[in-house]
Amino acid sequence: MKTLRLLAIIEATSITGPVKNLLEFARLATTENVFTTVATFTRGEPENQFTRAVQELSRTHQGIFLETIPESGPFDPAPLRSLRTLAERVQPDIIQTHAVKSHFLVRSAGLPKTAPWVAFHHGYTWPTLKARAYNQLDRWSLRAAKQVLTVSIPFREQLIAFGVRAERIQIIHNAIPADWGAERLRGDAGIPAGRKVILIVGRLSREKDHLTLLEAVHRLRPAITPHLIIVGDGPEKQRIDEKIRQLELTGFVTLTGHQSSAEPWYGLADVAVLSSLSEGSPNALLEAMATNVPVVATAVGGVPEIVTDEESALLVKPGDAAAMSAAIARILSEPQLGTEPKLAARLAKRSHELIVERHTPEARVRRLVAIYRGLSQAS
Repeated sequence: MKTLRLLAIIEATSITGPVKNLLEFARLATTENVFTTVATFTRGEPENQFTRAVQELSRTHQGIFLETIPESGPFDPAPLRSLRTLAERVQPDIIQTHAVKSHFLVRSAGLPKTAPWVAFHHGYTWPTLKARAYNQLDRWSLRAAKQVLTVSIPFREQLIAFGVRAERIQIIHNAIPADWGAERLRGDAGIPAGRKVILIVGRLSREKDHLTLLEAVHRLRPAITPHLIIVGDGPEKQRIDEKIRQLELTGFVTLTGHQSSAEPWYGLADVAVLSSLSEGSPNALLEAMATNVPVVATAVGGVPEIVTDEESALLVKPGDAAAMSAAIARILSEPQLGTEPKLAARLAKRSHELIVERHTPEARVRRLVAIYRGLSQAS
C-alpha cells in the first residue's frame, strides 16, 4: 500500500475536542500507511500541552512528526512563508486544516495548488465581535477546499449558505473508544454523601449555556439534593460564578477548571448534561455514552443525529430550564418499576451500544483514509 503523506495544520495549545480527534487519527492511521506531519503555530514559548502531546505520540509511533510555525502576532506575514516552505519540504499528498485561521492561511499561501486540501469545519463560537469577524473569513477560504468535512447536518447547511459547493461537503461524526473512561474517579471529590451528581464538560463559553443548566439545577431542590460538577474553563466563568451566588448554589457546585482530560470525573456522575445552544458532534456527549452515564442534552446541531430522545438520551429544547430540570429529575429519581430496568440504566445501555456500532475511532479513520486516498489518486 502506497504511503500517504498528510500535512495537518491546526492552531492549538491545549487538548480540545478537535485535537483529540487529530491525535487519535494520526496514531491509528499509521497502520493504514498514512504518515502525519502536524503543524501548529506558536507565540513566545515553543512548547505547550498540545506540542508535548504530539511529541509523545511521535516517540511511540513512527510516521508522526511535529512542526512548529513561530508567529509574532495576528498580522505577522511570516507564517505564510513558513507554510509554503513546509509544504515544499514535506511534499504532502493531502493537506488538512482545522478552524478559521488555518483555513485562511492555507488558501492565502496558495497551498491548494500543491496538493488536495481537506478542511475540517467544527462549527463556530461567538465570544467577541472580533471572533465573529474572523469567522466570516471562511466564506472566502472554504470555497477553495477540495473537500470540507463537517460534523452535522445544520453545519452542512451553514456551509452551503457560505458558498461551499454541496457536493464537496461530507459529514463525519466524532469518535471515541468504546472502553474510554477506565480512569474514572472512585472517591467522592469532597461531595457530601447523598447528593445526586450532575456533570457538564466543556469550555465555559456562551454557546454552552451553563446559566440555563444552573437554573435547572436550582429547580431540582428540595425534592432532590443535587451537586453540579462543571469541568472546563473559559470567558463565561465570571457570569457562572455570579449565577451560582444569585441562585444560592454555593456549596452545591464544583468548578474544576481546565482539565487535560475529563475522563476521571465521569465516575462520579449520575447524569451528564449538555445544555448547549449550538453544537456540532460533541465529544462530551460521546464521552458520557462511552462511560455508561445517562445523558440529558439539548436537541441542537448534531446531537439528534447521534442519540434518539427517550431511546438513548433525553432531549430538550435549548434554553428551557424547566424542561431540562424535569428531564434530569426523571433520571435521578425514577423508581424501579417491577422488572423493567430504570430509565437511567436503559438510556446508558443503548447509548453505549451506539458507540460500539457507529462511533469507534477505527471506523472513522478508515472512512477518512478512503477519502484521502481517493482525492490523492484523482489529483
